[in-house]
Amino acid sequence: MALLERVSTLVRANLNDLIDKAEHPEKMIKQVILDMENQLLQVKTQVAIAIADQHLLDKKQKENEEKVAEWMRKAELAVGKSEHDLARVALQRVESYRELKESFGQQVIDQKAQVENLKIALRQLEGKLAEAQGKADLLIAQHRRARAVGKASDAKMAAGNGANSGTFDRMKRKVSHAEALSQAKSELAADDVEDRLAALEKEDRIEQLLAELKAKRA
Repeated sequence: MALLERVSTLVRANLNDLIDKAEHPEKMIKQVILDMENQLLQVKTQVAIAIADQHLLDKKQKENEEKVAEWMRKAELAVGKSEHDLARVALQRVESYRELKESFGQQVIDQKAQVENLKIALRQLEGKLAEAQGKADLLIAQHRRARAVGKASDAKMAAGNGANSGTFDRMKRKVSHAEALSQAKSELAADDVEDRLAALEKEDRIEQLLAELKAKRA
């Protein structure tokens, strides 16, 4: 049965592997539990139907068994009355109902096996569902923790990566160069001011000296 195959697949499923491979573990575990609940409902329905069919087959077998006994009595009665033709017809009915009884008997055996298989599948699926429900929060928490550790490791490796370190050093050198250039410009600007002031002072001294010379001449 396709139903039993689906149940078998769910029962064999490794929850840890499913979650590890899932892009969204929370959604995966919830979907697995939902699938199990749906299959469980279907299996319960099939078990009920199979048991009802078994009872029906049992009833049919007993009815044909009773028919065999009934027509055997009629055949015996006909023989007792020397109605051999009637006895022959009655015995034909006996054989016909006996075949039906045996056929129903085999169906009862097959149906019992089917019912037992369904009950086993039901118990297994109930156990797997209980396991999934019990482990769901734990498995999700473990997976989240594993991913967090993985991301932390990746970040650590990235921080220690030579290429990233080299990039950082280059940026640091650029900043240092920019600071040095800015300082140099400031110093140049300061030198320019000082030079201009010194030039003014020199001019003043020259004018003063000139005035003194003029005064002496006069």
